[in-house]
Amino acid sequence: MGRGSENIRIAPKRAQKLNPLFLVNGFVIGFSIAAPVGPIGLLCIQRTLARGRLSGFVTGLGAATADAVYASMGAFGLAFVATFLVQEQFWLRLIGGAFLIFLGVRIALRKAVETAGPAEKNQRLASDYGTTVALTLTNPSTIISFAAIFAGLGLANQKGDYSGAAILVAGVFAGSTAWWLVLSSVVSAVRHRLSPSRMRLVNLLSGALIVAFGVVVAVSLFL
Repeated sequence: MGRGSENIRIAPKRAQKLNPLFLVNGFVIGFSIAAPVGPIGLLCIQRTLARGRLSGFVTGLGAATADAVYASMGAFGLAFVATFLVQEQFWLRLIGGAFLIFLGVRIALRKAVETAGPAEKNQRLASDYGTTVALTLTNPSTIISFAAIFAGLGLANQKGDYSGAAILVAGVFAGSTAWWLVLSSVVSAVRHRLSPSRMRLVNLLSGALIVAFGVVVAVSLFL
């Protein structure tokens, strides 16, 4: 090589500083969006009372996962995916509404006391998680909420800050998960006070309310 190459120095690439507030902001946003009690909240409460805290928490964890998926679309600036989901929200919400009605009827007809072996319990936990992931993902208005919040707070990814976006999404997931942990823990504390007859009443009421949510979603699409 030529003599000039001896003096060449490659400047190290500066590591981008991560803003710890991204994690805090994400946590607050995730907790706030998860906190309002809707059909997922009712599912979490009913399953906690019927099967225990783990079932209720896993139910909420499914919603937290879906929240993180939608948050990532806003944080990473995946506008084309968000646009597609919003354009197809009629069918997504129709499926979600029908699924809510189906779940509500099943809960209302469920026995007060459920027994299951270890293998069946694991299957139920997987079902608890999967149903709430699917239900939350069939509500594209969630991504609109995240996009609006991120834009309003200046958190949307516009400069290729993928590490910051990832931390923001992690914060959203942590905040949403924290809410479901709190809710399932509080409800679990009063679970032992419910007699079989009261648990039957809880199933009827929660099932009816979930059916009502599904009907409202379905009917609103045609108005």
